[in-house]
Amino acid sequence: MKKIINKPSDFVEESIQGLVKSHPEIYAFAKDNKRVITRAKKSSNKVGVVSGGGSGHLPVFTGYVGKGILDACAVGSVFASPSVDQIASAIRNGDNGNGVLCILGNYGGDVMNFEMACEIVASEGIKTKTIIVADDIASASNEEKLKRRGIAGMIFVFKTAGSLAETGASLEDIYNLATSANNNVRTLGIAVSPCILPEAGKPTFEIDSDEIEIGMGIHGEPGIKREKLRKADLLVDDLCKRIFDDFKLNNKDKVSIMINSLGATPLEELYIVSKRVHENFSKLNIEITKSYVGRYATSMEMAGLSITILKLNHDLNQSLLYPSECPFWT
Repeated sequence: MKKIINKPSDFVEESIQGLVKSHPEIYAFAKDNKRVITRAKKSSNKVGVVSGGGSGHLPVFTGYVGKGILDACAVGSVFASPSVDQIASAIRNGDNGNGVLCILGNYGGDVMNFEMACEIVASEGIKTKTIIVADDIASASNEEKLKRRGIAGMIFVFKTAGSLAETGASLEDIYNLATSANNNVRTLGIAVSPCILPEAGKPTFEIDSDEIEIGMGIHGEPGIKREKLRKADLLVDDLCKRIFDDFKLNNKDKVSIMINSLGATPLEELYIVSKRVHENFSKLNIEITKSYVGRYATSMEMAGLSITILKLNHDLNQSLLYPSECPFWT
């Protein structure tokens, strides 16, 4: 195992300490819990937007705390849910007296712990609503969309909800917009190589050097197909077709796209993919209004990528383009 770390047991604490020290104008530790990151300057008189999840996916989840996105985030161990106490702390720290919207991925531990944390803060007078992001089309059929995992698409949900919250909108209105984003986002990814968890010291799965897995989850969950690596254009055409078949897009639609590295895939390769995605959408006369290319939701040093499509309406587009202050969003 080759990793630039000190002790594996200190990996999470030291990484988030470095995050806060590197961007003190954006991030701060909650005073009541060192596994909770808040904004350096607390907001006032707005709905709070809070998330949480396992480490190992930076910038998700912690990196998206900032004006125009999240108010606070609970930090779990690598690929593990934050505790109920950590989530409850994040909600309290994100609360500005107008309620809190919780946005999380569709993973059993996260869903259960957020549910219990919301019950705890409800007894303290904090009103919450919850969005469980389910954008990974490989993890369940469209008919069973509620069973899908939440992956890179949740960043679009963070951004649209966080932007609307800055305008002083109500919890109900922000929940409705976030629900619209969640209903109109699809993601499909591929894995080329595994990652290594610091405390495990071994790969999360095995894959031959000439193979890829379509639809593998960000924790190494099985995908829908393992095959030989093909040329980029053929691979992207396949991924786009699967997304189109699930989404039923038409030439009146406008979309935003995210080409996301799972950790090790370089920007040059991502832009090759982005080029072909644009060509596929152009053939269908579907307008791409904004492209995001980079590391937005990773899986340690896993090589691979995901393609996320957000179908836009006026409100989603406005919220997506609303200014924010976050090192990981431009």
